Amino acid sequence: MPRLKIAGVGLPLLLLISGCTSVPLKEGGTLTSYNQLSPAKGKFTKSRTFVDAQGLAAVKTVSILPSIFSFEAASRIKTVQDRSLVTNALDRAVCVALSDKYQLVPAGQPADLTVRAVVTDIVPTNKTMAGVSTAVSLGSSVALPVGIPRLPAGLGGLAVEAEALDPMGAQRAAVIWSKGANSITNSARVSEVGDAYSLAANFGTYFSRMLVAGKEPKGLDLSLPSGQRMKSAMGGKPKYAACDAFGRARGLAGMVADKFGAPPQWTDKKAKATPQS
Repeated sequence: MPRLKIAGVGLPLLLLISGCTSVPLKEGGTLTSYNQLSPAKGKFTKSRTFVDAQGLAAVKTVSILPSIFSFEAASRIKTVQDRSLVTNALDRAVCVALSDKYQLVPAGQPADLTVRAVVTDIVPTNKTMAGVSTAVSLGSSVALPVGIPRLPAGLGGLAVEAEALDPMGAQRAAVIWSKGANSITNSARVSEVGDAYSLAANFGTYFSRMLVAGKEPKGLDLSLPSGQRMKSAMGGKPKYAACDAFGRARGLAGMVADKFGAPPQWTDKKAKATPQS
């Protein structure tokens, strides 16, 4: 029995150490400037950042241009629908998080700051391995006192670069960021973009923290989420209508679906089509 207990604790630790995808940090050529970016930092989450705190101090309104995939990244994901899942998750996370401090206005309208992001690299999730991982995890949770985490194989990853520009086109903040999924914190979803979907939201939160604080984010954000962010996380109406352009969070339905490895598109709440004038 003691050996079983040790094994039950040791296996998750072993998977935590070994189960992580590494995604290179590289310039994608989509930022207006790379000159002011810091040296590369981080091991699992890698980044190079620039923040003009003084230039951000007077910002009151923000517009978010819909994120896009670079040609190289797009070639790795088969369908437009899957790529849209990733970009909407990214933009939605940015929009909701920035709503704590700024007024969000629709893309194309005048704003003190315009945010734009590009997915520059992506490692597709292996759908077969994700399915196997889900089956093993569900089975172990019934048979063992400690459930087995996701198997450290077929994990996905994501790389993004983004910037915030003032009305004159001056860069007020910029970042190059990459992160791979791991066996502990990223649920296995049977989808090519299963990991990229959650990592896109991670990036959105990271970049938003940088803009709101006017400095590079460090460590985990242990502060309690605001009421509007909690409402949005449960799939509710966002604080600003501009955020509805990126759909709504999956809420409880998404949390349940993740337990069974369901693809994100099963519960993702897409943006409503805008009537054409």
